[in-house]
Amino acid sequence: MELYVNETGSADHPAIVFLHGGGGGGWMWQPQMEGLSDAFHCLAPDLPEHGHSMEVKPFTIRGSAGMIADLIRQRVPGGKAHVVGLSEGAQITVALLSLAPEVVDHAIISSAILRPIPFSRMLTPGMVGLMYDVSVPPFKNNDWWIRINMKYAAGIPESYFPIHKKAFQEYTRESFVHLMVENQAFRLPAGLERATAPVLVVVGSKEYAAMIQSGRDLLAALPNATGRMVSLGKGASMAQEHNWSMNAPELFTRMVRAWVSGEALPEELLPL
Repeated sequence: MELYVNETGSADHPAIVFLHGGGGGGWMWQPQMEGLSDAFHCLAPDLPEHGHSMEVKPFTIRGSAGMIADLIRQRVPGGKAHVVGLSEGAQITVALLSLAPEVVDHAIISSAILRPIPFSRMLTPGMVGLMYDVSVPPFKNNDWWIRINMKYAAGIPESYFPIHKKAFQEYTRESFVHLMVENQAFRLPAGLERATAPVLVVVGSKEYAAMIQSGRDLLAALPNATGRMVSLGKGASMAQEHNWSMNAPELFTRMVRAWVSGEALPEELLPL
């Protein structure tokens, strides 16, 4: 089965493929899809076991990277696109650079975890399934719980509540287990030395130390990489900085436009 793809802009323009984080969908890129459609053909697929691609199974990072490579070859003239990934989408971008670097023109990798985080050893399939059983089915119609999850776990703004609620209600035990286990098991893949495309590696200033070090691991492994750190201020949470494409959409969009166009990056971004 093919992935469902959200599109904006003209197919005659250079293509940008946006890869969303876990539990979301292409809808998470709405500000960038609208803000860049004047000059770019924007494609935001729903990844396997997400949104309109729920029946594309199973979700794996390597398998998703292969599907994105095929998408670029089939849908983008010349078979090469800019790729922007966040969280699990960033991990898929890393995998794509190792598997099919020839389909990537420029890449942005925002918050790709490549090292174990606290308690990750406990996240076996059985334990993740138990986490799902106690935290999702009993609350699928509980707006208060869904809002708490949206704000503190995902860092998604309130304006996205209706679509986030729908995504929360569509979680299945199987998809939740696949997503969490793949996310925590992913490590720096072999072959990144072949990825000569310019790559921008970004992390949030409040993220786990393992996330920040993962960004520095990528800087060391990729031959043409630049690192930046984003800070949304004292009042911002770790989740908001992790999911900053939705919490600072104008800055994120300016960053994307500058990077893929070969222009100077926004001054607000700090060195990594």
